[in-house]
Amino acid sequence: MVFQRCNWCGTAMYHRLLCPVCQGSDLRTERSEGVGTVRHSTVVHRNTPAARNVSMIEMAEGFVVRGRVMGPPIGIHSGDRVRLSTAKDPVRGEPVFQLLDEPYRAWT
Repeated sequence: MVFQRCNWCGTAMYHRLLCPVCQGSDLRTERSEGVGTVRHSTVVHRNTPAARNVSMIEMAEGFVVRGRVMGPPIGIHSGDRVRLSTAKDPVRGEPVFQLLDEPYRAWT
């Protein structure tokens, strides 16, 4: 996965024309290692035959990307660690991620 970094202020971003911090247009392209953390995830039931999740992933390099995490939609939680998968969402073209480790869930 590639992303941009502003040459002026160093901000990392995903698919932007201008830096969201300083509005600079001098951006360089870098390659992400593909590891991140789920910051927000929601289950979507609309326009799809089955429920799916839509997640905001904060990548280790500091940018945030919208994508889908493989697995049961209700099993994805904030704080889960993920890695970029080779798959791509066929409908939306967004990146697809997989959980790095099965998180421990305490029964309450």
